[in-house]
Amino acid sequence: MKSTVISALLAAAVFASAPAMANLELAKKSNCLACHAVDKKIVGPSYQDIAKKYAGDKTAEAKLIEKVKKGGSGVWGPVPMSPNAAVKDEDIKTLVKWVLGGAK
Repeated sequence: MKSTVISALLAAAVFASAPAMANLELAKKSNCLACHAVDKKIVGPSYQDIAKKYAGDKTAEAKLIEKVKKGGSGVWGPVPMSPNAAVKDEDIKTLVKWVLGGAK
């Protein structure tokens, strides 16, 4: 009985972390990690810093989807964000939700 409970808990942990790993892989596939990292600034801000900046902003998701798709500048300094028109809209939405959730 004890091993069944432990197995169930381990399986739940694996399934809970699967979306985060899938979204990290989507970020890699979409070439986002060329400029961003989860926990440190590279060319652009870290995903965790983005999540902190937009915490509580109910318009953040829509703003960031637009920014990822069309690019922009001035929010995080002088380096512009390149447009990502080749990334599917549904993938952009998934990535933005993941980033706003702290990229966990």
